[in-house]
Amino acid sequence: MIPLSVLDLAPIAEGSDASAALHNARDLAQHAERLGYKRFWMAEHHSMPGIASAATAVALCHVAGGTSTIRVGAGGIMLPNHSPLQVAEQFGTLEALFPGRIDLGLGRAPGTDQAAARALRRNLQSDASQFPRDVLELMHYFAPAPAGQRVRAVPGENMRIPVWILGSSLFGAELAASLGLPYAFASHFAPQQMLEALRVYRSNFRPSEWLDKPYAMLGFNLFAADSDEEGQLLATSLQRAFVALRSGQPDKLQPPVAGYADTLPVEARALLDGLLSCSAIGSPATVKAATEAFIAHTGADELMVTSQIFDHAARVRSYELLAGCFAGDASQSVSRDSCSATCA
Repeated sequence: MIPLSVLDLAPIAEGSDASAALHNARDLAQHAERLGYKRFWMAEHHSMPGIASAATAVALCHVAGGTSTIRVGAGGIMLPNHSPLQVAEQFGTLEALFPGRIDLGLGRAPGTDQAAARALRRNLQSDASQFPRDVLELMHYFAPAPAGQRVRAVPGENMRIPVWILGSSLFGAELAASLGLPYAFASHFAPQQMLEALRVYRSNFRPSEWLDKPYAMLGFNLFAADSDEEGQLLATSLQRAFVALRSGQPDKLQPPVAGYADTLPVEARALLDGLLSCSAIGSPATVKAATEAFIAHTGADELMVTSQIFDHAARVRSYELLAGCFAGDASQSVSRDSCSATCA
Protein backbone atom coordinates (compact mmCIF):
# COMPACT_ATOMS: atom_id res chain seq x y z
CA MET A 1 0.00 0.00 0.00
CA ILE A 2 1.11 3.56 -0.71
CA PRO A 3 0.86 6.60 1.60
CA LEU A 4 -2.53 8.24 1.98
CA SER A 5 -2.97 11.97 2.53
CA VAL A 6 -5.85 14.40 2.98
CA LEU A 7 -6.96 17.32 0.82
CA ASP A 8 -9.42 19.53 2.69
CA LEU A 9 -11.24 22.52 1.20
CA ALA A 10 -12.63 23.54 4.60
CA PRO A 11 -16.16 23.16 3.23
CA ILE A 12 -18.77 25.60 4.49
CA ALA A 13 -21.97 23.56 4.79
CA GLU A 14 -25.41 25.03 4.27
CA GLY A 15 -26.56 26.41 7.62
CA SER A 16 -22.99 26.80 8.90
CA ASP A 17 -20.21 29.37 8.52
CA ALA A 18 -16.49 29.80 7.87
CA SER A 19 -15.60 29.70 11.56
CA ALA A 20 -17.10 26.22 11.94
CA ALA A 21 -15.49 25.09 8.67
CA LEU A 22 -12.00 26.07 9.83
CA HIS A 23 -12.47 24.46 13.23
CA ASN A 24 -13.68 21.32 11.45
CA ALA A 25 -10.54 21.37 9.29
CA ARG A 26 -8.37 21.38 12.38
CA ASP A 27 -10.42 18.58 13.93
CA LEU A 28 -10.15 16.52 10.75
CA ALA A 29 -6.38 17.03 10.69
CA GLN A 30 -6.13 15.76 14.25
CA HIS A 31 -8.08 12.64 13.31
CA ALA A 32 -5.98 12.17 10.15
CA GLU A 33 -2.79 12.40 12.19
CA ARG A 34 -4.06 9.75 14.61
CA LEU A 35 -5.13 7.52 11.72
CA GLY A 36 -1.70 7.62 10.07
CA TYR A 37 -2.34 9.88 7.07
CA LYS A 38 0.89 11.41 5.81
CA ARG A 39 -0.13 14.95 4.82
CA PHE A 40 -2.95 17.40 5.34
CA TRP A 41 -3.24 19.90 2.52
CA MET A 42 -5.60 22.82 1.97
CA ALA A 43 -6.37 24.60 -1.30
CA GLU A 44 -6.58 28.24 -2.32
CA HIS A 45 -9.94 29.26 -3.77
CA HIS A 46 -11.47 32.74 -3.88
CA SER A 47 -15.01 34.12 -3.99
CA MET A 48 -16.43 30.65 -3.28
CA PRO A 49 -19.28 30.62 -0.72
CA GLY A 50 -18.61 26.97 0.14
CA ILE A 51 -14.83 27.07 0.72
CA ALA A 52 -13.17 28.68 3.76
CA SER A 53 -9.47 28.22 2.85
CA ALA A 54 -8.93 31.36 0.74
CA ALA A 55 -6.23 32.69 3.11
CA THR A 56 -4.46 29.36 2.80
CA ALA A 57 -1.29 30.07 4.78
CA VAL A 58 -3.35 31.42 7.69
CA ALA A 59 -5.64 28.37 7.63
CA LEU A 60 -2.61 26.07 7.55
CA CYS A 61 -1.16 27.78 10.61
CA HIS A 62 -4.41 27.08 12.46
CA VAL A 63 -4.26 23.40 11.44
CA ALA A 64 -0.56 22.94 12.13
CA GLY A 65 -0.99 24.46 15.58
CA GLY A 66 -3.43 21.72 16.48
CA THR A 67 -1.28 18.82 15.25
CA SER A 68 2.25 17.63 15.94
CA THR A 69 3.46 15.06 13.38
CA ILE A 70 1.37 15.14 10.19
CA ARG A 71 2.83 17.18 7.32
CA VAL A 72 0.79 20.30 6.54
CA GLY A 73 0.79 22.11 3.23
CA ALA A 74 -0.89 23.89 0.36
CA GLY A 75 -2.49 21.97 -2.42
CA GLY A 76 -2.03 24.52 -3.57
CA ILE A 77 -1.04 28.12 -3.61
CA MET A 78 -2.14 29.69 -6.91
CA LEU A 79 1.09 31.48 -7.72
CA PRO A 80 -0.32 33.94 -10.32
CA ASN A 81 -2.23 35.56 -7.44
CA HIS A 82 0.90 36.32 -5.38
CA SER A 83 4.44 37.57 -5.59
CA PRO A 84 7.00 34.77 -5.12
CA LEU A 85 8.60 36.76 -2.29
CA GLN A 86 5.35 36.93 -0.32
CA VAL A 87 4.78 33.19 -0.68
CA ALA A 88 8.37 32.47 0.38
CA GLU A 89 7.91 34.61 3.49
CA GLN A 90 4.56 33.05 4.38
CA PHE A 91 5.76 29.47 4.05
CA GLY A 92 9.10 30.33 5.58
CA THR A 93 7.15 31.56 8.59
CA LEU A 94 5.16 28.33 8.71
CA GLU A 95 8.38 26.31 8.51
CA ALA A 96 9.92 28.40 11.31
CA LEU A 97 6.88 27.72 13.49
CA PHE A 98 6.48 24.03 12.55
CA PRO A 99 9.92 22.86 11.38
CA GLY A 100 10.11 19.84 9.12
CA ARG A 101 6.34 19.63 8.55
CA ILE A 102 5.54 22.12 5.78
CA ASP A 103 4.84 21.39 2.08
CA LEU A 104 4.24 23.94 -0.68
CA GLY A 105 2.22 22.92 -3.73
CA LEU A 106 2.08 25.48 -6.55
CA GLY A 107 -0.55 25.88 -9.25
CA ARG A 108 -0.90 28.29 -12.15
CA ALA A 109 -4.71 28.67 -12.22
CA PRO A 110 -6.25 31.61 -10.32
CA GLY A 111 -8.52 29.38 -8.22
CA THR A 112 -11.49 31.56 -9.05
CA ASP A 113 -13.33 33.26 -11.91
CA GLN A 114 -12.04 36.22 -13.91
CA ALA A 115 -13.93 38.80 -11.87
CA ALA A 116 -12.29 37.66 -8.63
CA ALA A 117 -8.95 37.27 -10.42
CA ARG A 118 -9.13 40.94 -11.38
CA ALA A 119 -9.96 41.81 -7.77
CA LEU A 120 -6.80 40.01 -6.65
CA ARG A 121 -4.94 42.60 -8.78
CA ARG A 122 -1.73 40.78 -9.54
CA ASN A 123 -1.30 39.68 -13.15
CA LEU A 124 -3.98 38.68 -15.66
CA GLN A 125 -1.62 38.42 -18.63
CA SER A 126 -1.46 35.01 -20.32
CA ASP A 127 2.33 34.66 -20.44
CA ALA A 128 3.08 30.93 -20.64
CA SER A 129 6.58 31.43 -19.24
CA GLN A 130 5.54 33.53 -16.23
CA PHE A 131 4.59 30.62 -13.99
CA PRO A 132 7.88 28.71 -14.49
CA ARG A 133 9.81 31.94 -13.84
CA ASP A 134 7.82 32.57 -10.67
CA VAL A 135 8.45 29.01 -9.46
CA LEU A 136 12.19 29.42 -9.98
CA GLU A 137 12.17 32.82 -8.26
CA LEU A 138 10.29 31.37 -5.29
CA MET A 139 12.69 28.45 -4.96
CA HIS A 140 15.59 30.91 -5.16
CA TYR A 141 14.28 32.66 -2.03
CA PHE A 142 14.43 29.36 -0.14
CA ALA A 143 18.11 28.87 -1.02
CA PRO A 144 20.99 30.27 1.07
CA ALA A 145 21.37 33.97 0.27
CA PRO A 146 24.74 34.81 -1.31
CA ALA A 147 26.67 37.86 -0.12
CA GLY A 148 25.20 41.05 -1.50
CA GLN A 149 21.75 39.67 -2.32
CA ARG A 150 19.46 42.64 -1.77
CA VAL A 151 16.04 40.95 -1.67
CA ARG A 152 15.78 38.17 0.87
CA ALA A 153 12.93 36.09 2.29
CA VAL A 154 13.11 36.25 6.06
CA PRO A 155 11.87 33.79 7.23
CA GLY A 156 12.35 31.58 4.20
CA GLU A 157 15.95 31.59 3.08
CA ASN A 158 18.02 28.49 3.70
CA MET A 159 14.89 26.43 4.40
CA ARG A 160 14.37 23.05 2.76
CA ILE A 161 10.65 23.41 2.13
CA PRO A 162 9.51 20.79 -0.40
CA VAL A 163 7.97 22.39 -3.48
CA TRP A 164 5.40 20.44 -5.52
CA ILE A 165 4.00 21.29 -8.93
CA LEU A 166 0.23 20.88 -9.20
CA GLY A 167 -1.69 20.46 -12.40
CA SER A 168 -4.67 19.18 -14.32
CA SER A 169 -3.03 19.24 -17.77
CA LEU A 170 0.27 18.42 -19.42
CA PHE A 171 1.81 21.81 -18.62
CA GLY A 172 2.43 21.05 -14.96
CA ALA A 173 3.69 17.55 -15.77
CA GLU A 174 6.31 18.96 -18.12
CA LEU A 175 7.41 21.61 -15.64
CA ALA A 176 7.65 19.21 -12.69
CA ALA A 177 9.66 16.78 -14.83
CA SER A 178 12.09 19.45 -16.05
CA LEU A 179 12.71 20.78 -12.52
CA GLY A 180 12.92 17.35 -10.89
CA LEU A 181 10.07 18.10 -8.47
CA PRO A 182 7.23 15.95 -7.12
CA TYR A 183 4.00 16.24 -9.07
CA ALA A 184 0.38 16.27 -7.88
CA PHE A 185 -2.38 15.80 -10.45
CA ALA A 186 -5.94 17.01 -9.78
CA SER A 187 -7.62 13.79 -10.89
CA HIS A 188 -10.31 14.26 -8.24
CA PHE A 189 -12.01 16.92 -10.40
CA ALA A 190 -10.18 16.92 -13.78
CA PRO A 191 -9.28 13.32 -14.64
CA GLN A 192 -9.32 13.64 -18.43
CA GLN A 193 -5.55 13.99 -19.00
CA MET A 194 -4.37 12.10 -15.93
CA LEU A 195 -2.75 9.11 -17.64
CA GLU A 196 -1.10 11.19 -20.34
CA ALA A 197 0.20 13.67 -17.75
CA LEU A 198 1.69 10.82 -15.73
CA ARG A 199 3.38 9.45 -18.86
CA VAL A 200 4.85 12.87 -19.71
CA TYR A 201 6.06 13.43 -16.16
CA ARG A 202 7.66 10.02 -15.75
CA SER A 203 9.27 9.83 -19.19
CA ASN A 204 10.76 13.34 -19.05
CA PHE A 205 11.79 13.45 -15.39
CA ARG A 206 15.25 14.84 -14.63
CA PRO A 207 16.76 13.96 -11.24
CA SER A 208 17.45 16.95 -9.02
CA GLU A 209 18.73 17.81 -5.56
CA TRP A 210 15.14 17.35 -4.39
CA LEU A 211 14.21 14.06 -5.96
CA ASP A 212 16.12 11.23 -7.62
CA LYS A 213 13.12 9.68 -9.43
CA PRO A 214 9.54 10.67 -10.30
CA TYR A 215 7.03 10.93 -7.49
CA ALA A 216 3.39 11.38 -8.46
CA MET A 217 0.51 12.02 -6.09
CA LEU A 218 -3.05 11.78 -7.43
CA GLY A 219 -6.25 13.36 -6.18
CA PHE A 220 -8.94 10.83 -5.27
CA ASN A 221 -12.54 11.32 -4.12
CA LEU A 222 -13.71 9.30 -1.13
CA PHE A 223 -17.21 8.64 0.18
CA ALA A 224 -16.83 5.72 2.56
CA ALA A 225 -19.72 4.62 4.74
CA ASP A 226 -21.14 1.50 6.35
CA SER A 227 -23.01 0.54 3.16
CA ASP A 228 -22.82 1.19 -0.58
CA GLU A 229 -26.18 2.95 -0.44
CA GLU A 230 -25.04 5.35 2.27
CA GLY A 231 -21.81 6.11 0.41
CA GLN A 232 -23.75 6.89 -2.76
CA LEU A 233 -26.02 9.19 -0.78
CA LEU A 234 -23.10 11.08 0.78
CA ALA A 235 -21.59 11.62 -2.69
CA THR A 236 -24.61 13.62 -3.84
CA SER A 237 -23.38 16.69 -1.95
CA LEU A 238 -20.32 16.80 -4.21
CA GLN A 239 -22.50 16.15 -7.25
CA ARG A 240 -24.63 19.14 -6.31
CA ALA A 241 -21.51 21.27 -5.83
CA PHE A 242 -20.14 20.30 -9.26
CA VAL A 243 -23.42 21.14 -10.99
CA ALA A 244 -23.68 24.48 -9.19
CA LEU A 245 -20.09 25.38 -10.08
CA ARG A 246 -20.47 24.44 -13.74
CA SER A 247 -23.65 26.51 -13.96
CA GLY A 248 -21.82 29.56 -12.58
CA GLN A 249 -23.66 29.52 -9.25
CA PRO A 250 -21.27 28.17 -6.61
CA ASP A 251 -22.87 27.82 -3.21
CA LYS A 252 -22.33 26.37 0.25
CA LEU A 253 -22.01 22.60 0.42
CA GLN A 254 -25.55 21.24 0.27
CA PRO A 255 -27.01 18.26 2.16
CA PRO A 256 -27.23 14.93 0.35
CA VAL A 257 -30.32 14.13 -1.71
CA ALA A 258 -31.29 10.56 -2.53
CA GLY A 259 -31.47 9.92 -6.28
CA TYR A 260 -30.09 13.37 -7.13
CA ALA A 261 -28.39 12.30 -10.38
CA ASP A 262 -31.65 10.83 -11.65
CA THR A 263 -33.18 14.32 -11.64
CA LEU A 264 -30.53 15.70 -14.01
CA PRO A 265 -30.43 15.79 -17.82
CA VAL A 266 -28.41 13.08 -19.55
CA GLU A 267 -25.60 15.53 -20.34
CA ALA A 268 -25.22 16.53 -16.70
CA ARG A 269 -25.18 12.91 -15.56
CA ALA A 270 -22.46 12.13 -18.09
CA LEU A 271 -20.46 15.12 -16.84
CA LEU A 272 -20.71 13.87 -13.26
CA ASP A 273 -19.69 10.36 -14.26
CA GLY A 274 -16.53 11.78 -15.84
CA LEU A 275 -15.70 14.08 -12.96
CA LEU A 276 -16.17 11.30 -10.41
CA SER A 277 -14.29 8.62 -12.34
CA CYS A 278 -11.42 8.81 -9.83
CA SER A 279 -13.46 7.97 -6.76
CA ALA A 280 -14.20 5.29 -4.18
CA ILE A 281 -17.84 5.34 -3.07
CA GLY A 282 -19.54 2.86 -0.78
CA SER A 283 -18.87 0.32 1.94
CA PRO A 284 -15.35 -0.49 3.20
CA ALA A 285 -15.11 -3.51 0.90
CA THR A 286 -16.20 -1.48 -2.13
CA VAL A 287 -13.88 1.39 -1.22
CA LYS A 288 -10.89 -0.88 -0.71
CA ALA A 289 -11.40 -2.59 -4.06
CA ALA A 290 -11.83 0.73 -5.90
CA THR A 291 -8.77 2.24 -4.24
CA GLU A 292 -6.57 -0.74 -5.02
CA ALA A 293 -7.77 -0.79 -8.63
CA PHE A 294 -7.01 2.93 -9.03
CA ILE A 295 -3.49 2.53 -7.64
CA ALA A 296 -2.82 -0.48 -9.87
CA HIS A 297 -4.15 1.39 -12.93
CA THR A 298 -2.12 4.56 -12.37
CA GLY A 299 0.98 3.46 -10.48
CA ALA A 300 0.42 6.38 -8.09
CA ASP A 301 3.10 6.90 -5.45
CA GLU A 302 0.63 8.54 -3.05
CA LEU A 303 -3.08 9.37 -2.93
CA MET A 304 -4.37 12.79 -1.91
CA VAL A 305 -7.84 11.88 -0.69
CA THR A 306 -10.65 14.42 -0.56
CA SER A 307 -14.01 13.72 1.04
CA GLN A 308 -16.52 16.52 0.40
CA ILE A 309 -19.22 15.33 2.77
CA PHE A 310 -21.93 17.59 4.21
CA ASP A 311 -21.88 16.25 7.77
CA HIS A 312 -18.52 16.65 9.50
CA ALA A 313 -18.86 13.49 11.60
CA ALA A 314 -19.62 11.48 8.46
CA ARG A 315 -16.59 13.04 6.77
CA VAL A 316 -14.31 12.00 9.63
CA ARG A 317 -15.89 8.54 9.54
CA SER A 318 -15.13 8.31 5.81
CA TYR A 319 -11.41 8.79 6.43
CA GLU A 320 -11.51 6.37 9.36
CA LEU A 321 -13.03 3.66 7.19
CA LEU A 322 -10.42 4.13 4.45
CA ALA A 323 -7.58 3.99 6.96
CA GLY A 324 -9.10 0.86 8.43
CA CYS A 325 -9.13 -0.81 5.02
CA PHE A 326 -5.33 -0.64 4.88
CA ALA A 327 -4.38 -0.61 8.55
CA GLY A 328 -2.33 -3.80 8.18
CA ASP A 329 -0.29 -2.28 5.35
CA ALA A 330 1.14 0.66 7.33
CA SER A 331 4.70 -0.66 7.26
CA GLN A 332 4.51 -1.17 3.51
CA SER A 333 3.50 2.45 2.97
CA VAL A 334 6.80 3.55 4.49
CA SER A 335 8.95 1.21 2.43
CA ARG A 336 7.10 2.10 -0.81
CA ASP A 337 7.60 5.85 -0.30
CA SER A 338 10.24 6.79 -2.87
CA CYS A 339 10.20 10.51 -2.13
CA SER A 340 13.62 11.72 -1.00
CA ALA A 341 14.28 12.96 2.52
CA THR A 342 13.68 16.57 1.51
CA CYS A 343 10.17 15.70 0.32
CA ALA A 344 9.33 13.42 3.24
